[in-house]
Amino acid sequence: SASASASASAPSKDIDGKAIAAKIRKDLSERVTKLQTTRDLHPGLAVILVGSRRDSQTYVRMKKKACEECGIRSFGHEFSDDKSTFSQNDLLQIIRELNDDPKVHGILVQLPLPPHMDESTILNAVHPSKDVDGLHPLNNAALCSTGTHHKDNNNNGGIIDWKDLSSVPFHLPCTPQGCIELLDAIGVDLKGKNAAVIGRSNLVGLPVAMLLMHRDATVTIVHSKTVNKEDVVKNAHVVVAAVGRAHMVQKEWLREGAIVVDVGINSVDDDTAKRGYRLVGDVDYDGCYDVVDRITPVPGGVGPMTIAMLLRNTVNSCER
Repeated sequence: SASASASASAPSKDIDGKAIAAKIRKDLSERVTKLQTTRDLHPGLAVILVGSRRDSQTYVRMKKKACEECGIRSFGHEFSDDKSTFSQNDLLQIIRELNDDPKVHGILVQLPLPPHMDESTILNAVHPSKDVDGLHPLNNAALCSTGTHHKDNNNNGGIIDWKDLSSVPFHLPCTPQGCIELLDAIGVDLKGKNAAVIGRSNLVGLPVAMLLMHRDATVTIVHSKTVNKEDVVKNAHVVVAAVGRAHMVQKEWLREGAIVVDVGINSVDDDTAKRGYRLVGDVDYDGCYDVVDRITPVPGGVGPMTIAMLLRNTVNSCER
C-alpha cells in the first residue's frame, strides 16, 4: 500500500547508540595510539568482580573486550564471594594496591557486591582520579556544584565547558554521560528546553538531571511519589526514563515530537524468543514510536554508550 511504502522510506526515528558509540570508540583508539607514540603511556583499566553472577560476568567480559578493541589494557581481578576466603578487608587491600599502581588509570568495581560487603565503603576506597564509574562522593559533589558556571577563587579561575563532556576535569558517571552524548549526536539543543527525568537513582536519575541542568535545560525529576506523573512528563521536550519498570511510559505520557532516551533494560517473558524472554525498555517503544520525534531502542540505544563512556573516562584519566 502507499502508506506502507511511505513509512518504509521515512527516516528511522531511532537514535542509533551502536553507531554513535562506534564513532566514539574509533576516536578513542586514535587517542590511545597517540598516547603510546608521543608520551609512551598505555591506558589501563582494572576490573574487579566478586562472585559468579552470570549477568555480572557477561558485563565484565563485554568491558574487557571493548578495552581490547580500543587498545586499552584491562586487568581482571576475580574473587570468590565466600566470606571465609575473601573478605571486605581483602578487597580494600586490592583497591589500595591498584590506587598506587601507575599502570592502572581506572578502577571498576562490578556491582552488585555480595551481602557481606558494604558498597559505599568499597566505592569510596577507589581514588577519585581512578573512579572511572564516576560514583565517588567527591566526583559526585563536583558534578553537583554550579560554581563551575562562573569564575571564582576556588575553581582556579576556570569554567567547565559543559558542552564538551570529554573535557570535564573529573569523572562523570558513564550512563548519564552517554545519554547526553546521544542527544548531542542528533543535534538537540537543550538550552531552555523542559526535560523530565523519570527515576531518582544515584546511578542515573540524579546525575543525568544535573548534566541536563548544566546544559541549561529546565529539569523535573519524576519519581514514585510524583502526583500526575503523566502530566509532568507530557510537558517535557526531552524525556529520560530510568526506573527499571518495563513499558511504564505509554504514548499518552508524551507530547507530540518528544525526544526520548530510554535507559531501562528489563526482561519480559516471550515464548517466541529463543531464550524465552526479550529485553525491553521503560518506554513502550512500539506504542510511543508514532508520537516521538526521536527515541533510543532497547537494546542498541543507551547500552553501547555506557561502555564507550567507561573507555573514555579511562583514556581521560591516562591523559591527565
